[in-house]
Amino acid sequence: MLPSKLRKGQLPTKICVTCGRPFEYRKKWRANWEEVKYCGEKCQRNRPPSTAGSAAS
Repeated sequence: MLPSKLRKGQLPTKICVTCGRPFEYRKKWRANWEEVKYCGEKCQRNRPPSTAGSAAS
């Protein structure tokens, strides 16, 4: 789980599923950081076809 006090330089990182680049934790993802897979909206729109079916609602 995330520590209560996050500092710049100590933020958790993940690798974007679409572009393969690392991205850091953002405050807006606080509630669902475990489920975040993409670094931004552009990568989410252009996600690989293999993961598109599993994200359908």
